[in-house]
Amino acid sequence: MEIRSSELGRQVGENVTVKGWLFNKRSSGPIAFFEIRDGFGWVSAVINKNDVSLTVWENAEKLTQESSLIVTGIVAKHPKKENVFELQVSDIQILQLAKDFPISKKEHGPDFLMDNRHLWLRSKSQWAILRVRDAIITAINGYLHDQGFIKVDSPIFTPNACEGTTTLFAVPYFDLGTAYLSQSGQLYIEAAIASVGRCYDFGPVFRAEKSKTKRHLTEFWMMDAEAAFVEHDQNLQIQEGLVRHVIRHCLTNCAQELVILERDVEKLKKADAPFVRYTYDEAIQKLAELGSDIKHGEDLGNDDEVLLTKNSDVPIFIEKWPKEIKPFYMKLDPANPNRALNDDLIATEGAGELIGGSQREEDVDVLIERMKHEGLNRADYEWYLDLRRYGAVPHSGFGIGLERAVRWITGVEHIRETIPFPRTISRLKP
Repeated sequence: MEIRSSELGRQVGENVTVKGWLFNKRSSGPIAFFEIRDGFGWVSAVINKNDVSLTVWENAEKLTQESSLIVTGIVAKHPKKENVFELQVSDIQILQLAKDFPISKKEHGPDFLMDNRHLWLRSKSQWAILRVRDAIITAINGYLHDQGFIKVDSPIFTPNACEGTTTLFAVPYFDLGTAYLSQSGQLYIEAAIASVGRCYDFGPVFRAEKSKTKRHLTEFWMMDAEAAFVEHDQNLQIQEGLVRHVIRHCLTNCAQELVILERDVEKLKKADAPFVRYTYDEAIQKLAELGSDIKHGEDLGNDDEVLLTKNSDVPIFIEKWPKEIKPFYMKLDPANPNRALNDDLIATEGAGELIGGSQREEDVDVLIERMKHEGLNRADYEWYLDLRRYGAVPHSGFGIGLERAVRWITGVEHIRETIPFPRTISRLKP
């Protein structure tokens, strides 16, 4: 009977077959110990020379790291460890004998590991990160559907920018001139809310920002959501509900992965509580008290975000920013027209910004004036203005960066480990 590693504990006493790769191997006289990865987890296998044929023992001796194989044997409880099971091997079939696998147990530098990213993905830590990433995607999709959102795909090629063209990749587009690789699907899914009410997209976006920080990628994945008849406060409630759902989903479904990553899950558990809210003005005052030299009207840097959340168990919303440092489409606060009805959500433990969102301006005349003030070409946005001319309603939206969420949940230091094949300003391969 062929089984997965995750099913081992349910097959004690049974003769089973596991297919996978040799992850680790050691010998002690006539006994060999294998650690086999099958993609779903790891199987401990024991081969006793006295209990197998000469051919099977010879196969056990010749196997090398990352060789592919099929093993058959009896499932048994570990003699010393509770709830641990092993395979007492009776047969080994070698599919391919690997030679000189380049990633050994010794320490390797980040450049070497990134050059061999296609092989590094096989390590336990990277296996765990990939599975947490998948869990976060699953959690986001599930939560949004529970809240009445449906997935509506936005284009990768766009004729104009969402927030200016300074950090966009320009692409020649046949006879139509220059197109841009999308930095956000927001404007397009705004169009869809008049059809479906609440929607989101989830896919790759691109920023030509020449940044080398541990929080930036050139190509990354974003989820952008938009909802009709949702205003600022409700928008924050939806965002908080999403992040707390992601935390709970990962704690429930990724226990093994978080152990492998040595993640302090108690900090994640504490983060699943009502979030703190500061206005921008309150945040600037708080930062000044904490020793930051940030000036009023400036955006928060990484150091400021770390400082602000340093003693907080829960993420912090910073809402109502100065309109001058925020995009044209954000609705202004009726109580203070110099402030936008927007928010950034800053995660704990130095993870930085996870979410940016706002209530959108629904008045076409106000939107036109904002565009004029920012020097945007109105002709490029006539279709967007149409959304306000024909059935405008209050509406809000937000975007969450997948890799930043993965970095926070897993606790990894650098964002390049949160995506299978990272693209940065200095890396395009493999």
